[in-house]
Amino acid sequence: MPTFSIGDTDFLLDGTPHRVLSGALHYFRVHPEQWSDRIRKARLMGLNTIETYVPWNEHAPTRGEFRTDGQLDLARFLDLVHAEGMHAIVRPGPYICAEWHDGGLPSWLISDPSIVLRSNDEAYIEAVGEYLDAVYAIVRPRQIQHGGPVVLVQIENEYGAYGADQAYLRRLVELTRGHGIDVPLTTVDQPLEHMLVRGSLDGLHRTASFGSRAGERLAALRRHQPTGPLMCSEFWCGWFDSWGEIHHTTSADDAARELDELLAAGASVNVYMFHGGTNFGFTAGANDKGTYRAIATSYDYDAPLAEDGTPTEKFWRFREVIAKYAPVPDEVPAERQDAPVLDVRLDRSVPLWSVPILAAEQFDELPVAAEFGATRGFAVYSTRIAHGGLLAFGEVRDRAQVFLDGALVGVLDRELHERVLPIPEGPGGELTVLVELLGGVNYGPRLGEAKGLIGPATLDGVPLRSWSAGAVSLEALDRVRAALATAPAIEPVAGAPAPLSGPVFARGNFVLDEATDLHLGLPGWSTGVAWVNGVNLGRYRSRGPQRTYYVPAPVLRAGDNELLVFETVGAASASTRFVTRPELGQTEA
Repeated sequence: MPTFSIGDTDFLLDGTPHRVLSGALHYFRVHPEQWSDRIRKARLMGLNTIETYVPWNEHAPTRGEFRTDGQLDLARFLDLVHAEGMHAIVRPGPYICAEWHDGGLPSWLISDPSIVLRSNDEAYIEAVGEYLDAVYAIVRPRQIQHGGPVVLVQIENEYGAYGADQAYLRRLVELTRGHGIDVPLTTVDQPLEHMLVRGSLDGLHRTASFGSRAGERLAALRRHQPTGPLMCSEFWCGWFDSWGEIHHTTSADDAARELDELLAAGASVNVYMFHGGTNFGFTAGANDKGTYRAIATSYDYDAPLAEDGTPTEKFWRFREVIAKYAPVPDEVPAERQDAPVLDVRLDRSVPLWSVPILAAEQFDELPVAAEFGATRGFAVYSTRIAHGGLLAFGEVRDRAQVFLDGALVGVLDRELHERVLPIPEGPGGELTVLVELLGGVNYGPRLGEAKGLIGPATLDGVPLRSWSAGAVSLEALDRVRAALATAPAIEPVAGAPAPLSGPVFARGNFVLDEATDLHLGLPGWSTGVAWVNGVNLGRYRSRGPQRTYYVPAPVLRAGDNELLVFETVGAASASTRFVTRPELGQTEA
């Protein structure tokens, strides 16, 4: 059987020096029917390895569960990598960052205040052990020495930026080796002295994450990894986008020059990202370094392979660089073709409050969202007030629309550090708060924080008690469709599609000759969620940067297709348009 090991100066494949030329491709961000296409295109760029994280929270939404269906079929993904003749690097965390909701940690774990995350805490290690049992049952038989593709497994993830619990890292190594993982184990940290010291152990192979100044960063890494191959296991060739910011891009020429410097130094590399994919559903994370910033739905990352799987200028420049150091196939991928343009009128709508998807519980004091099972998506709080006044919360996580007897009073936005709102003077009534639970913080000390309305809740300084609260069950689309089926049609205004006032569900249909990638535009819409044929495409927000939302061809079908939208504020027109190409936003402020 093949062997893969670490020698004095190189990775060794069957005893022969080998350079790892890897690209990051997260199976959970790509439709499973497109995995083979994306993997093949990585090989066509000259890569020999695919790297992926494993998101614990997606596989184990409840404790004791480990889902491997559909987009979570890690075994099938690794088998497809192997079928393409490529190797694999698996990074199971348990913390992954990845601009992913809560850094990949499950809600049932982070909602337990007794558990100390990313530490040698026994309760945490017990939960991690259960998770790794399931992950390594998939990875173990797919290691290279057993005839599979896996050549490296990473322990934790940039731990030196978070903690220094060496006992914790040793426990992770023990769990990993105890499950029969025999391939070399690595760690990754930014090439700063304290991070490289804190984030690894002797006996693990240290690698670094950076996107520029390769010579300087490799020299820093070599001081802490004196033997074996140098590897940049996150070569940042682009960057992620956050709502309300610009669309981040990097020069293809500059990125190619940095890659060339890296490879000229003899280092191995993992291009992060080779193909970014999409934060479908409610999977996007967030950052909070003093101001909260939620990650956008597109994870295009300005990568060599665009979100829709087409090669960018960076693909061709990287391919040219790699060809200087390794064989590159003659075959090349096709360029992007324009997608069909379709105008869709939404023909029926129904208010959120008229759909039976709000399951409320009663609480004496204001609860955080996890107390009633709302960890992503939306939650609704309500209480009765006797009069108007100044409404205040300890904190809003993350965006709250406040209604009095069904009429919108105002909005509180975490990004603006808002937490107080005047309620009109008068006899009071039913106070209802629709809270959008945006991405869970994926990096830094706020990892694992609670969502929803954070107490105390007061009106003119007097505590508000006796709350009703519950999750908005957006998975229950059959109930939404049933309510829409009996709702009146949206009548045009002066021959044009009518406006919509939120929070509201709206539905329309469109016809395709064949299934093909589409790019959904929502001009004039504000903020909400869109589904095509029942698949949650993710959040949309008028503040950008992205203006279109990727619809993978496997989601669609020849003939009739359904578009369903949940709009929280309002839309100027009950219409949408599918456009020819992605529009991911301005690249300069």
